[in-house]
Amino acid sequence: MHSIVLLGSTGSIGVNTLIIAKRYNIAIEAMVAGANIDLLNQQIAEHNPKVVVIANKADKHKVNHPDVRCGDAAILTLIEESKSPMIVNALVGYTGLAPTLKATSLGKRVALANKESLVVAGEFIDMSLISVIDSEHFGLWYLINKRSVSKLYITASGGAFREWELDKMKDATFSDALKHPNWSMGNKITIDSATMTNKLFELLEAKWLFGTSNIDAVIEKKSIIHALCEFKDGSTTAHFAGVDMKLPIAFALQGEVTEEILPPTDLLGIGSLEFLPIEASRYPIWNIKEHILQNSHLGVVVNAANEIAIEKFQKEECSFFGMSDIILDAYEKFNTIKAKNIKELIEIDTEVRTYAKQR
Repeated sequence: MHSIVLLGSTGSIGVNTLIIAKRYNIAIEAMVAGANIDLLNQQIAEHNPKVVVIANKADKHKVNHPDVRCGDAAILTLIEESKSPMIVNALVGYTGLAPTLKATSLGKRVALANKESLVVAGEFIDMSLISVIDSEHFGLWYLINKRSVSKLYITASGGAFREWELDKMKDATFSDALKHPNWSMGNKITIDSATMTNKLFELLEAKWLFGTSNIDAVIEKKSIIHALCEFKDGSTTAHFAGVDMKLPIAFALQGEVTEEILPPTDLLGIGSLEFLPIEASRYPIWNIKEHILQNSHLGVVVNAANEIAIEKFQKEECSFFGMSDIILDAYEKFNTIKAKNIKELIEIDTEVRTYAKQR
């Protein structure tokens, strides 16, 4: 792998991808970023990409590069023009879907940190071209290792409100929800962690990646164990690793890694570990878990309603639990639809957003 195209260079996955790329002498053919122009300029100076794409035209003059393009369409053109065999997609939200579809349609490999791609359009994506940059799915892949599996488990931290009383959660604010107990991530994924929507998305991703609906999630508060596999012989194995995305990124970029990427787990430092159930009283989205695993084409509905619900919560137009109400209401309203192709998928997405905005 001599070069990659990096979508979402200034986010936490993007920053870690650049660290790993530098370590393995992988060139950055092009980078795509949002509004963090200061960090982007530092990255341009260090990694010297041929092309840069940013979100807003208004920021173009601030970018220190001779070839700066703007907007979502420019990302797709960039992928078409690129010589790199791999696209790293660390864009946030539904915006990340079109680049995944474009790259895979051209036969390029996609190192995918954009959850929404598989959640919304898993059935239309060639999984043989996907490597997921995610602790949980990386852990599952690492553990399965060609053995016969009976059930897969991923773990959840429980999010910002795992210790809160339910009555108090009703009044939780956007800034409260951003106080994740174990790590610092972007706004959307931290809110999705608090509502457990993130974990529902990861179960859907696992279904597409590993071809099974026999998947569940449990809470492990220390975020040391990311995944467990139950095998047909009755044994279960667990994947322990520090909370650091450099490990899945290194495997996605390199295929195999034999040197130390993270310090080993300090078993005595961990102390005791416990697993707890994810309860629908605290995480109402969990009410649809079994249904959506059997009807994974409905991921488009949950994703669209969720993005609108987060916007409403941020603007104080709905409560914390109001977000789950919006999603579950849309899920019930649209539970009979099934897209036959990408065009229909995009139409459904638009329709669900329009509906959710009116709630």
